[in-house]
Amino acid sequence: MTVRIIDRRFDSKHKSSVNRGRFIDRFKGQIRKAVSDAINKRGIRDLDNGEKIGIPGKDIAEPQFQHGQGGVWETVRPGNDRFSTGDQVERPKGGGAGQGKGQASPDGEGLDEFLFTLTKEEFLDIFFDELALPNLIKQQLAHIEQYRRVRAGYTQNGVPTNINLTRTMRGAAGRRIAVGGPYAAQLRALLIELGEKETLLAEDDPELEHLRREIARLHAKMDKVPFVDTFDLRYNNRIRVPQPSTQAVMFCLLDVSGSMDEERKNIAKRFFMLLYLFLTRNYERIEVVFIRHHTVANEVDEDEFFTSRESGGTVVSSALALMYKIIDKRYPSSIWNIYGAQASDGDNWNNDSSHCRDLLEQKLLPLTQYFAYIEITDGPAQNLWDEYAKLETAHANHFAMRRIATVADIYPVFRDLFKRQQV
Repeated sequence: MTVRIIDRRFDSKHKSSVNRGRFIDRFKGQIRKAVSDAINKRGIRDLDNGEKIGIPGKDIAEPQFQHGQGGVWETVRPGNDRFSTGDQVERPKGGGAGQGKGQASPDGEGLDEFLFTLTKEEFLDIFFDELALPNLIKQQLAHIEQYRRVRAGYTQNGVPTNINLTRTMRGAAGRRIAVGGPYAAQLRALLIELGEKETLLAEDDPELEHLRREIARLHAKMDKVPFVDTFDLRYNNRIRVPQPSTQAVMFCLLDVSGSMDEERKNIAKRFFMLLYLFLTRNYERIEVVFIRHHTVANEVDEDEFFTSRESGGTVVSSALALMYKIIDKRYPSSIWNIYGAQASDGDNWNNDSSHCRDLLEQKLLPLTQYFAYIEITDGPAQNLWDEYAKLETAHANHFAMRRIATVADIYPVFRDLFKRQQV
C-alpha cells in the first residue's frame, strides 16, 4: 500500500522566516528558559541586543516515518575490509554526552546542544512575554493615525460597486406608484364609462371615439414613467471613523539622597531602565516623565536621570508634589492613563512620611491607574514603608509595593508588578 503524506501548512517564498517562526513557536518553553538564564548574565542596558542560546539536542528531535525491518535481509556496505558475517563490532572508544567537557568514557552517547541566535526583536518579544500595564482602560481620540470605515445609511451619490439594489428597487416602485397613481384612477374610470356606453351607442359614435382617445393618451403617459430613474438610485454610504487609541504617561521617581549609596542607586537605575524599555516598546503613544529628588525634586531628561551625581538630604514629598503639579498642568486624568513608579531606600524625614501618604491617598491615587513603590534595602522596613503599607489594603487595585535587595531581585519584582491581569 502506498502512503502519501501531504504537508498543507502555510508556505511562501519567504520560507526561511516562516520556518523560523514555526521553530520559535514550537520550542517557546525552552527558548523562554534560555532567555531567563541569559538575563542574569547581562546588564539591563544590553537588553535590546540579540542573544545566542542553546537548546538540548534531545528537545528538537523530529519524528520520522520509516519501513519496518521485517523478514530476512542483508546489508552490503562498500569499503568493508575488516569484518565478515557473524563478527561482533567493538564499541566505539571515547564518548560522553557530546558537550566537550569532562574525561573520556568507554560508554555513553549524546547530542551537542543546538545553538540558536535570537534577533533583537525576538529576544525582547520573549523577554516581555505576558507583561502589560494594568488597568489600561481609558480611550481617547487624540493623535489618531488609523481610521476604519463603517456603514452610515444610504446616499444618492456613489460608485456602481456600492449600489444597494433593494433600496433602489423599493424607491423606484414607490415613485411609479406615486407618479402613475392619478393616471391609473382616471384610466379605470374611463374604462368603466366606455364599457357602459358601448352597449348604448353606435360603434362610430363621436363620444366613444373621444373616450378611446383619452384612454390611449393615459396609457401613453403611464408608459413614459421610467421603471428606474436616476432619482431612485441608492448607494451604501460609508464614513471614516477614527480608531480609538490608548495613551499613557509614566512617572519615574528616583531618590538620590545621601542615604542612597551607589549600589542602591544602581539597582534603582536598572529597574527604571527595564521599565522604560518596556514602556517604549509596548506602547506607541506613551510619555515618560523622569523626576529626581533629595530635599528638592526636579524634572530631568533621561540622560540626567541616569547619570547625574547630585545628592543631598531626603524629603520624599517634594517628588510627589512635583508629580501632582505636572499632572495638573499637562496630563488631565480624563484623557490620560497615569502611572507612577517610585524607587527609594525608604529612609525619609519622619514628619514627611505621613505627608507622603496623604499626598498619595488624597491627590495622586485618585488620578492614577497604577502606582508602584520599590524600596531598595536588605534591612528592616523604613518609616516610609510603614506609612505606605496603610494604603496597600485600601487601594489594592491600583497601588503596590515591593522590596528589592539585590540586582537578582529586579526582574522577578518587575514581572510581579507588571504581569498581565486576567480579564
